[in-house]
Amino acid sequence: MTTAIAHRLSRNVRYIIWLISDTAKGLASALFGFAIALIALFVTNDPAQAGIISAVGMTIRTITTVFGGVLADRHSRIVMMIVGSAAGVVLAGAFTALALMDALTFVTLLVIDVALAARAGLFDVAGESALKEIVPDDAMGRAQAANQGRDAVLQIAGGPLGGVLLAAGAWLIGAAMAVSHLIAMVTAWMLRRSAPGDDGPHGAETLEAASTGLENPDELASEVGLAAAAVAIGRPNALREIAEGFRWLISRPDLRGVLFVATIVNLGFSTAMTTVIYALQQAGHSTITIGLLATGAGVAMLIGALIAPLLVSRVRASVVIIGGLGVATLGVFGTIPAQEPLALIAVLAVTVFFIPAVNAALMGYFMVATPTELLGRANSASAVLGMGAMPFAPLIAGLGLAVIGRESTLVTASALCAISVLLAVANRGLRALPVEAGWSAHARQFE
Repeated sequence: MTTAIAHRLSRNVRYIIWLISDTAKGLASALFGFAIALIALFVTNDPAQAGIISAVGMTIRTITTVFGGVLADRHSRIVMMIVGSAAGVVLAGAFTALALMDALTFVTLLVIDVALAARAGLFDVAGESALKEIVPDDAMGRAQAANQGRDAVLQIAGGPLGGVLLAAGAWLIGAAMAVSHLIAMVTAWMLRRSAPGDDGPHGAETLEAASTGLENPDELASEVGLAAAAVAIGRPNALREIAEGFRWLISRPDLRGVLFVATIVNLGFSTAMTTVIYALQQAGHSTITIGLLATGAGVAMLIGALIAPLLVSRVRASVVIIGGLGVATLGVFGTIPAQEPLALIAVLAVTVFFIPAVNAALMGYFMVATPTELLGRANSASAVLGMGAMPFAPLIAGLGLAVIGRESTLVTASALCAISVLLAVANRGLRALPVEAGWSAHARQFE
């Protein structure tokens, strides 16, 4: 009976609570991600300075994500979710106060962006990794597809909501972020309280067993004994643990090639989107108009998310990934001639339509293939390799607009996306990925 409930996501109460918490946190991130570049442009009137703020924030998040993976594997992942959301409430409150005091400058925006990026890097990996403790492997593809649908809804709501709030005042962005992080904190606490066995003296042991991937407290006691012996030989070493995550990931031929493809396509796609947003702002379009681009893309992603479960369960993951990347690349090329918001909305809708299925296939297989005890570090290593070049995107966009213009910058972004497709087609490990039902068996070949 438990298995049936766990496999039916709509009746898996713990998954629903996790989804609410993660969605609230995602809304806070979406609002700030939408607003920070525009606020920086309003404050500095300089795309290059706005690009610097975004680039530094991305760099800090990439660096802290490495250590976030270690923390996620050392500690209760659900407790980490609670602490991370509490930190988000404090930082969002600080941003609100700065906005109300009219103290938003290049320096203060840079500082708050760095602080929020560090929070995300240190704590968000735990939330992502906790999903494996809540959803079984044979439902992971559907869970990831549902998450993609959730992200699409955030995309639909985040742009217009961010535009309206920002038009009324930057402090409203901060207030909405604080409320969102508070909801994420409360629901994460509810998730901790709902852990099996949490209603008695052994509840904490059971929770800790769940957070480390062990099935019962006896296994936890054995693990604690091994940990104590390890400490007796040498204290835990964060750098060594980080290296273990990277070594494991690089050693997997079914995963490593995909990561390098993701790095290049993320750089190209992010450069194109940032260039489009910066160009529209510099052309005098309102924040609400710019927010509608996110809405159009979000609607397309939501529709794409609805068909994602069908694709990942019936079509080889390799076909979904390569085909989806190909369509996205064509869409990025389409942003070059598209100048007006309506044309850009149509092009972006085509660009992102298959992204939910691509992400569901990539992330679903990754979660199935990764051992629980390594999931935090593997997630962080994957994020670092996948986002390693992302800090360059706002720099390329900002400097590109200032030096070579919109069209040439978008040509550069399109070329990067095209290179990623060629690498994906040439990647033997990626071409071998099967449909969802075969993920577990396929992953066991590389253990």
